Amino acid sequence: MVNSTNGSQATPLNHLLATLPSDEMAALQPDLEQVPLPFKQSLYELERPIEHVYFPHRGVVSLVTEFENGSSIEVATVGPEGMVGVPIFLEDEVMASRASVQVPGEAARMQKEAFRRALARSPRLHRLISRYTLALVNLLAQNSACNRTHSVEERLARWLLLTQDRVHGPNFMITQEFMAQMLGVSRPTVSLTASILQKAGLITYVRGRVTITNRPGLEGASCECYRVIRRQFERLVGSDG
Repeated sequence: MVNSTNGSQATPLNHLLATLPSDEMAALQPDLEQVPLPFKQSLYELERPIEHVYFPHRGVVSLVTEFENGSSIEVATVGPEGMVGVPIFLEDEVMASRASVQVPGEAARMQKEAFRRALARSPRLHRLISRYTLALVNLLAQNSACNRTHSVEERLARWLLLTQDRVHGPNFMITQEFMAQMLGVSRPTVSLTASILQKAGLITYVRGRVTITNRPGLEGASCECYRVIRRQFERLVGSDG
């Protein structure tokens, strides 16, 4: 893991950074700062200037679109497979959505200008971020189609599976507020849907802690979008091939 306090050269946990050759990773090291990702921390606000990009090692960051009536819906999530701050790669300066920490963890952070310099001197990094950006665009499109087509139960199962993949374990904390935001439904609907999955023996949900107790069953309860999203990420950024 990147550690700015002791100069450690250990392999980072973030997939994009870990995919880089050791010499390119070493060149990035002075510009990487390890930072915590506390629950609900805001990384970017809507249409505010971006100062840093983040490569999560652990945890999940939620990208949320907000509407004038006060409602909001999650459009994508980012975990250790990716980075937060793609507009900087695309030569923009602001986010079109709010980014906040949904599942706490840690990240490597870079100032935006350092990131741009790194892209200019490292064709491998540029190619890798380009492929990740395409995977993220595909995720946004799939989420949009999923939200219009599939049931709340199927979508919650998909989201829980993707979150488990990112935290690398069956347990994680998540509030009903966040789940409602993710699904674009009311909190009573979230409670009912989680109860259905729990009664089916697929999860337990107690005091904000989800435990996935039957992974194959949860995959069966999910829509096909989970498998589509996984295939896209594995094809584009699963390796540096």
